[in-house]
Amino acid sequence: MTQRQRTTVRRLMDAYGRTHAEEAGIRLRNTPAPLYQLLTLCVLFSVRIRADIAVAAARELFGAGLRTPRAMADSSWQDRVDALGRAHYRRYDESTATALGAGAGLVLDAYRGDLRRLRDEADGDPERIRELLREVPRIGPVGADIFCREAQTVWPELRPSFDDRAREATAELGLPRSPEGLARLVDTEDLPRLAAALVRFGLSGNAAEDLLA
Repeated sequence: MTQRQRTTVRRLMDAYGRTHAEEAGIRLRNTPAPLYQLLTLCVLFSVRIRADIAVAAARELFGAGLRTPRAMADSSWQDRVDALGRAHYRRYDESTATALGAGAGLVLDAYRGDLRRLRDEADGDPERIRELLREVPRIGPVGADIFCREAQTVWPELRPSFDDRAREATAELGLPRSPEGLARLVDTEDLPRLAAALVRFGLSGNAAEDLLA
């Protein structure tokens, strides 16, 4: 890693390196509840809505006690709509409330409420993990990519997870484009933060010169 790359990564992480899970108050561990909360967050991100509103919606759902698939499945559709509404999750509140209820049912039925069983079914294959995630209502390629970016700290087979959105800004920043090259820039525990920082920088509209000024 060159000195310029080292400086770029440090400033990038300082300015943009907070994961969605951190913002939503999820203490990510390889246990059922936080993994399900991450899945819920990914459902919320899987429509065209601002990131801060999706995070606020997750916080409202979790604050209402909907932190596990059982709690989500047992909640009423109106309770879910109301929680989303408090976060100003407009236009998609009713359809997302339906998707959350259906997704909780799928996680309970297919994996007995524990997404580690999804991981076991994939047998260590990252692409198979993505395929199984996309079976959850509302989760598409973007939602599956977000889950894998964030979960790579606790599911090592996902490392290094830098999807196309994370790699779009690498040329401008003078950083490697390959996931393996990016992974060499930070410690393993910081991989999700670097991936998040690259995505956020790309969405910010700022130029690399602004970051390095």
